[in-house]
Amino acid sequence: MSTQKKTVVLGASANPSRYSYLAVNRLKAHGHPIIAIGKKQGVASDVPIITEHPEMDDVDTVTLYLNKHNQEQYYDYIMQLHPKRIIFNPGTENDELVEMAEKNGIKTMEACTLVMLSTGQY
Repeated sequence: MSTQKKTVVLGASANPSRYSYLAVNRLKAHGHPIIAIGKKQGVASDVPIITEHPEMDDVDTVTLYLNKHNQEQYYDYIMQLHPKRIIFNPGTENDELVEMAEKNGIKTMEACTLVMLSTGQY
């Protein structure tokens, strides 16, 4: 198993048919510490989904499950977390946030967290 990477799942959902729910489940199965943040409180695979924006250190990855419009309210928060990377899952592509991240020394990638986990590239 690879190193544990503290991951913030933005756009987490308690609905088992959503990709964000599957991502929380798979990240947990791979032993990564997860902070799940969503529009509504709930639980995804025993992980509480919170609506707050807590301060935290050592964030490796922010993985996005929000469309471009819904990401805007999180711009400042994401920059404040200063993750090593942001993963733009399919449907979350956002040139404005990519540019902002790169100016702040944050790596960005358009990829699928679920595929990355299943192929050992996470």
